[in-house]
Amino acid sequence: MHHAARLVMSRVVRTKRLTLLPVGKENLPDLVRLKSDPAVFETMLHGVRSPERAAEELADDIDFWEVRGYGTWAVHRTDDGEFLGMAGLMERPDGRGVALRYALWPECRGQGYAREAARAALDFGHAAGLSRIIGIARESNASSRAVMSDIGMRASGEFTNLGHRMLVFESLR
Repeated sequence: MHHAARLVMSRVVRTKRLTLLPVGKENLPDLVRLKSDPAVFETMLHGVRSPERAAEELADDIDFWEVRGYGTWAVHRTDDGEFLGMAGLMERPDGRGVALRYALWPECRGQGYAREAARAALDFGHAAGLSRIIGIARESNASSRAVMSDIGMRASGEFTNLGHRMLVFESLR
């Protein structure tokens, strides 16, 4: 086997309860539903997405995997294959760096799925060579802040976006 081939990490990530698959065109219907749901995306950067915007973002996310070797996964419960949401790593448009992102259905809350998916994405990113990964949440988004703290990210700054106080977390390896 050629030496370089061994260094390519599997892009499929399995945790105790979840299977994370790099996003592909097959995920568009699920992602349109997820990204158009205010309960999920209202507090996200750029807010709720139109179906057209969700499709553009998916195309970008697929390309990002090819260029970077990391990116966004569709998160599925391994037991039944149910689509729970998305998690992954994306270059922020504001130049702050590569950020952890996760968005799961509201009915998934309180079961530790976001933590499990976020930790897997963080570990993958560091294994892929990222020495610093950030996470950003509105100060008012206590659950998202708790996820980042619980997976070992540390508060490292803040800024204001559209009148909202945003907290920056980071993971250094």
